Amino acid sequence: MTTPGVAFLGRLAIHVFSKPIALGFGVHYLSKRAGVDIPVWITVLLTAASLPLYVTYRVWRKDALQRREADAMGARIAPTVQGKWLGNIDWMRQLVHLRAHGYPGDGLNEVIAELGPVLNMRVLWMDSIFTVCPEHIKLILATDFNNYEKGERFRFGSYSVLGTGVFNSDGEMWKFHRAMTRPFFSRDKISHFDLFDGHAEDVISIIKQRTRAGYSVDFQDLIGRFTMDSATEFLFGTCVQSLKANIPYGHNVAFPPPQSSSAKAQTANKFIEAFNESMQVIAEREYIGAIWPLFEISRDKSAAAMKIVSAFLDPIIAAAIEKKRAAEGIATEKTGDVEAETLLDELLSSTSDPKVLKDETLNILLAGRDTTMHVMTMVIYFLSIHPDACARLREEVLTHVGPTRRPTFNDIKDMKYLRAVINESMRLYPSVPFNVRECIQATTWPSPDPNEKPIYVPAGAKVPYSAMLMHRRPDLWGPDAEEFSPDRFLDERLKKYLINNPFQFLPFNAGPRICLGQQFAYNEMSFMLIRLLQSFESFSVDEAAFAPDARPPADWASAPGRKGIDKFKPRTHLTMYTTDGMWLKMKEAAVVEAET
Repeated sequence: MTTPGVAFLGRLAIHVFSKPIALGFGVHYLSKRAGVDIPVWITVLLTAASLPLYVTYRVWRKDALQRREADAMGARIAPTVQGKWLGNIDWMRQLVHLRAHGYPGDGLNEVIAELGPVLNMRVLWMDSIFTVCPEHIKLILATDFNNYEKGERFRFGSYSVLGTGVFNSDGEMWKFHRAMTRPFFSRDKISHFDLFDGHAEDVISIIKQRTRAGYSVDFQDLIGRFTMDSATEFLFGTCVQSLKANIPYGHNVAFPPPQSSSAKAQTANKFIEAFNESMQVIAEREYIGAIWPLFEISRDKSAAAMKIVSAFLDPIIAAAIEKKRAAEGIATEKTGDVEAETLLDELLSSTSDPKVLKDETLNILLAGRDTTMHVMTMVIYFLSIHPDACARLREEVLTHVGPTRRPTFNDIKDMKYLRAVINESMRLYPSVPFNVRECIQATTWPSPDPNEKPIYVPAGAKVPYSAMLMHRRPDLWGPDAEEFSPDRFLDERLKKYLINNPFQFLPFNAGPRICLGQQFAYNEMSFMLIRLLQSFESFSVDEAAFAPDARPPADWASAPGRKGIDKFKPRTHLTMYTTDGMWLKMKEAAVVEAET
């Protein structure tokens, strides 16, 4: 099979080198016809020299056409990052480096401070107009939705992992996937907590075992297993059983106690590792941009991980298809529709194509596992460093639910501070801190400065945006924008900053592509957090358990905002997570007799 890099070079040869080569052959042919003997080396030199001239002409022509179109639309060209290298390659390299070693937003914050909240990054002369303005993001996601799509470049980079699923499709394909999934996310399903309860008990049991033995626990890893087990059971009716697998110990545990797990549980660990690796690959491709295939000349970096992921998913999907076919062949006297037991059952009512089913389940698994894992990790982290908020939230839990009773949908609905804590955690560290669309037709955006012309957005431009950086803007959220303050969703700040401009808070996206599982996620997170606060009265960060390269570098301490405050290193692929997990110690609550 041809690798992405080889295929890219083939396309490049056709689209870029074909014209200079044609020029060389033309010169050679005409010289022969004219009887002029031009040496071959001169022809080759002319051909080689024409390539940069041709590229320069194309760039100049594109710039001229854009300036002309912007003038005609009464707009101005967006402020542009000016790198030191040709085509802003140094800027791209810096972003890739900072993604691996820096804090999310590093590099971008600096150019935003210089150029303003909307700017063109323009790597290799390809327009990439980045914004942190809610009025622009509203246009992208809602009011001008049809003029923005995921785009061919994003779909191409993500196809080997996400296929044509709902997060990686546009137009009719996106509508098809959306329509397949929507019916399952109804209130009667999302309010059933049987799915979560058994997995929550496993999480709490593991934490108690580690706590009583004097060890901390990687809460991110543990809650990721909870969301993975819940998501796979929700999707397939078949739990991956990752909570039954070996659970890691901290960096400071020299001789961890031996653990044993079943072959299925060990497979779960491999599945999680492969799933994470595949997400890293497609995120790296997006950061590198259109030339990412050049970094995959010898192999497709996602292939090995996806082989492991497919080994888990393919048999489940095949068995579900076969079960549906067998059921259709059995005559029955029952009438009416049979309610789908799992999301896969729901999808099978629309298609039996294994590829489509696999693509969609992978997309939903990404949303159901990674995003929820990150938010719950951040909630418990903030409760760890804000014990007053933890005590207040636990008091709300005990008042509304009690120390042992399983929470209900109505319990969760009435717990205002719990929702505020979750929202504030998502505001500061949203699961999807950066996102991107592609502009279909040239348009304009309102200028952040009302005294200046609108900003021109050319057709075909990438339009990345950052919910995280927008969520932390002091002009949008007040002077305490970088502080953890759940009451901003309850007190006068809610009306002052948010109610009149809801697009400045986007933890679940917005518009037609808003997350269908939003209420499901709130319920899952709320249920698990209530169970944790019933069992544990306080949490603390165990900094010694983090591996040395997972701790914030010393020079971060002098940085402004959360970069200088927080005790972990956040990283991103398609979603956000923390380097080496989130190592916490927990104080077990006093034993209370079960309520009758």
